[in-house]
Amino acid sequence: QVQLVESGGGLVQAGGSLRLSCEASGTTFTLNTMAWYRQSPGKQRELVAAITSGHITNYADSVKERFTISIDNARNTAYLQMNSLKPEDTDVYYCNAKGTRMSWGRRYEYDSWGQGTQVTVSS
Repeated sequence: QVQLVESGGGLVQAGGSLRLSCEASGTTFTLNTMAWYRQSPGKQRELVAAITSGHITNYADSVKERFTISIDNARNTAYLQMNSLKPEDTDVYYCNAKGTRMSWGRRYEYDSWGQGTQVTVSS
């Protein structure tokens, strides 16, 4: 199994910044992509930003020019720098990681989720 631990959520005023971190841990695994999603109660989880181990990025239109995703492959950690935050960015943010892992000599794909971290932006 590959576990993800998120940190960095909290309460911030509109226009402020937050930085989320997501560290992946486990044995004998490789990271292909890491991503941040967000979800409000009663709504579908939506992609915020994604990054490959080769640093190719993808952003939701609503966060372009405000959010930046990065990855530290040596630390198996992804970051989401969120600037110019708006009240509509309030959500629970979830980290996702996809890749492969070895177990008993066989290669498996994994798709892991973090526990979620609350981001609240006050107006």
